Amino acid sequence: MTFPRPPKYQATSFWLSMPLISLAFCYILYGERIFTDVRIWLVPWSIIYFVGYFSYRMHYWFNHTVQQKYPSLKDTYIRVLWKVPLNLFVMTPSVMLIILLFHWFHVLGYTLNTEHLKYGYMIGLATNIVFESLWEVIYIIDKYREAAAEKEMIEQMQLRQEFDNLKEKVNPHFLFNSFNTLSSLISEDKDQAEKFLDELSKVYRYLLRNNESGMSTVGQEVAFIRSYSRLLETRYGDGYRMVLSIDPGCIDREIPSLSLQLLVENAVKHNVVSKVQPITVHIYTNTDGYIVVENNLNKKARLVQESTGIGLANIREKYRLLNRDDILVEETADTFTVSLPMI
Repeated sequence: MTFPRPPKYQATSFWLSMPLISLAFCYILYGERIFTDVRIWLVPWSIIYFVGYFSYRMHYWFNHTVQQKYPSLKDTYIRVLWKVPLNLFVMTPSVMLIILLFHWFHVLGYTLNTEHLKYGYMIGLATNIVFESLWEVIYIIDKYREAAAEKEMIEQMQLRQEFDNLKEKVNPHFLFNSFNTLSSLISEDKDQAEKFLDELSKVYRYLLRNNESGMSTVGQEVAFIRSYSRLLETRYGDGYRMVLSIDPGCIDREIPSLSLQLLVENAVKHNVVSKVQPITVHIYTNTDGYIVVENNLNKKARLVQESTGIGLANIREKYRLLNRDDILVEETADTFTVSLPMI
């Protein structure tokens, strides 16, 4: 038979309670003599401690076995029923053994008194009920903590997987539109196409580096959108203009990666962009804790390329995974505005 090591809280409760239990037993067996005969604090006290420790280890072994067989929270009722025999097969024999040992060896002149058996049994029963209840409550609390931690871990894994799926959508989306722009530019101006390709390589390196975490600081996103805007300026010339008004105190706050790029890309994709009808994208922070992307409206009669439907929906989904649903979208006759809460 192997005896598993009891947890620290059970060992502590045993050593703290044994002086009181020993004192109660000695008083039952010797009465007022415990205050006048110093020998009682040596021999009887030692016997009670020895038997008590053996009883405690057997108690824990039985308790541990039941918990191993019925470990879950739904098995609590069964565990409690199984622990009832502890009083019959562990605690009661221990109490009987202590008193009989004192009688058989006439320890300090002790002679058996049936009343002592009754009182000793009551001490054992009370001790068993108190500590068994305490240990079961602690076990249940630990199980609740384990269940909560496991649930949180599963939820985090699910959120991470959803976030990764969204990121996988963003990269092809960005490449698809960039290569279409490059394809159009090659036929119009090869020098500009070469310049565009050089900027594209810089932007994509940044995209790969900063899209891993799912979140980026406002400062990182603004630096990225500057690079991305240079691509658009190469493609559209005077037809595209960006204005940045970012509060320096907000640069360390966070937003989902590539949010600004998606909104700027949508503005260009859904509106006419030309020297005659230029588009201006204004990106700024406000005192309500939002970073705002605003562009003037000059909608295309129809889209040359079919929309993939990612853009704004992608950003909304990322914020949903952050338990935030306070994205603000406003469209007037002249402007389209999206306000993203900074985390």
